[in-house]
Amino acid sequence: MEEKAEEKASQLQPLEGPTKVLGTLAVSLATFMNVLDTSIANVSIPAISGDLGVSPNQGTWVITSFAVANAISVPLTGWLTERFGQVRLFVVTTLLFVVASLICGMAFSMPMLIAARVIQGAVAGPMIPLSQTILLSSYPREKGGTALAMFSVTILVAPVVGPLLGGWITDNFSWPWIFFINVPVGLVAVAATWIVYRERESARLKRPIDGVGLVLLAVWVGSMQLMLDKGKDLDWFQSDVIIALAVTTVLGLALFLAWELTDEHPVVDLRLFRGRNFSIGTATISLAYGTYFGSIVLLPLWLQQYMGYTATDAGWILAPVGALAVLLTPIVGKTVTKIDVRWFTTASMIVFALVSWMRSHFSTEVDIGTLMVPTVIQGAAISCFFIPLTALALSGLQPGQIAAATGLNNFLRISAGAFGTSIATTLWDNRATLHHARIVERATLYDPAAREAIQQFGNLGMGEDQAYAYLNRLIDQQAFTLAALDLFYASAILLLALIPLVWLARPKRGGAGAAASAGAH
Repeated sequence: MEEKAEEKASQLQPLEGPTKVLGTLAVSLATFMNVLDTSIANVSIPAISGDLGVSPNQGTWVITSFAVANAISVPLTGWLTERFGQVRLFVVTTLLFVVASLICGMAFSMPMLIAARVIQGAVAGPMIPLSQTILLSSYPREKGGTALAMFSVTILVAPVVGPLLGGWITDNFSWPWIFFINVPVGLVAVAATWIVYRERESARLKRPIDGVGLVLLAVWVGSMQLMLDKGKDLDWFQSDVIIALAVTTVLGLALFLAWELTDEHPVVDLRLFRGRNFSIGTATISLAYGTYFGSIVLLPLWLQQYMGYTATDAGWILAPVGALAVLLTPIVGKTVTKIDVRWFTTASMIVFALVSWMRSHFSTEVDIGTLMVPTVIQGAAISCFFIPLTALALSGLQPGQIAAATGLNNFLRISAGAFGTSIATTLWDNRATLHHARIVERATLYDPAAREAIQQFGNLGMGEDQAYAYLNRLIDQQAFTLAALDLFYASAILLLALIPLVWLARPKRGGAGAAASAGAH
């Protein structure tokens, strides 16, 4: 049956003319919508949190719930494709994504929104791998690189447009419209995809599914995410709930590892970690991506909550990250098989660390120009990050291992992004509490600067209570700014510390890994 599937795939002729253009646009549109939703909510978290009556920290569940569900569903892509066919699965998941988006926009409580985001993330998991496969089948083999370059640009542009579009919609309309816009876009993508590709369905096979492994995966990843998100609110291990979640995480992970290493058809092939390059490449991309993603969530939260920026302004500050990324990524893609990928990775880590170090020197007086400079530079790091590190992870693997390796690599990277978001927001709050306490120790009635500030507030017409409330607000601004700077500085150190790890790998030039890397991210 496998031979029949391969034979059918090889018989598909490349698309021609307007049909190829329509097919490419349809698949790219669905992918764009998918990736857009990983970042469009970032700058809207304060508005969503305020409207639904929760804290901004709890509001980040809108991001992490999507990411965790997305990560868990990625390893199922291969099995689902064989079972239902790639075109049928792509159309159904895109349609479900539209329905979930509609529910997100209609949500009247945070639990309802999170539930809808879980559904949205779960169906989003298979969409990107499927879109790559369908797109490659539309072009001649010799034009595969061009197709993947177009695909990469789509993935890079969407995170840039996301914060800007999300901020503009939130400021000028209301946050539900960041989800409602998916409805017409998704329906157009579904209709066009079905028109173009319905006669190009892949062969279907029935294979056993590792149901036990999938349940254990969802249990330990979900428990860990809940523990990280709820830890601060419940005072960490002083809470029985957090202790129970920690125990569930540890036991679930142990059982998951034991089961996956012995099952004949594991949902996650952990045996891939026997390869040095895969282990090092996957560990590096996961840790670095977790650090990076945590910072791009933290930055707009700080700007909007404590620096007085609107969602649109915060989006503009994040938007320039795509400029250098779009320009340099095609160049990196063409040279990744000619230059040792460890040099590319080292360069990306140094630039990422430089960006974090620059942000660690911000202050409450920072202007928009200064805020945007690191964001522009960060684009160069992104261009040298995904493709080379994925090539490193896949280096030396057999062609038959690429699909499983790509799925596992993406699962761990996406999970790290969700964990990084929770860890960053928790540490930010904890460090801010510490800085607030230290500042208040000095800002007493016996402190000349504090007395002078209270007097000035009084001259502005504030009552005593108003003056103290305003002073506390200023202290909060300083405390959360210092806390953000601490995290940016720590990120720089962590990113530099990952460089020696990369050089322990022994990448092989060319081969299946290099060929697959251009579209794996």
